Amino acid sequence: MSELCRFLIVSCAGALALAWGPSCMAQVQHCVTPDGMQVFTDRGCAEIGAVEQAPARPALSTPQKARAGGCARSVDDLLFEITGAFGAHDANRLANVYHWAGMGGDAAYDVMARLDAMVQRPLLDLVPVMPEAPAETEPAVATLDEAGAAPSKPAIPVGLRVEQTLANGITPSRTVFGLQKHFGCWWIKG
Repeated sequence: MSELCRFLIVSCAGALALAWGPSCMAQVQHCVTPDGMQVFTDRGCAEIGAVEQAPARPALSTPQKARAGGCARSVDDLLFEITGAFGAHDANRLANVYHWAGMGGDAAYDVMARLDAMVQRPLLDLVPVMPEAPAETEPAVATLDEAGAAPSKPAIPVGLRVEQTLANGITPSRTVFGLQKHFGCWWIKG
């Protein structure tokens, strides 16, 4: 087919669409069936035995948490993202905080399958794994602050334990991820 014929066909189709305007465009209805299944259709919801689903409105009392740079700058930001991924059953959101650096394709597919299986299970708790206290071999020289107490640096977790149940809701499931700080962002690994 020559370029001129293609141009004429496309031009005629565009002119017809403009002439018919919105009357030829179907409107998509978002419906919910009595058993709770969501259906998108060009027919009326009542025609398929469903009711129209009102568009979701964002909650006014829940502020959206914005993070600079799109990465978890703190362990709290990382926990927030992980909790959101499990709440939405979204493996891609959980994958956004996974440390993929240096991983090959086969290993990445395996990790993604594992993350997907995890977000489908009920989340019970996220527990930071703290480092073990080093065994003292020599007496340490303690320095005291103005109040006379030894200054303490808050411990940073070295891992994250995900407590879940399997699909039956009874059998416990536990996964431990390591934590990795890379380019100023916190990631889960392992």
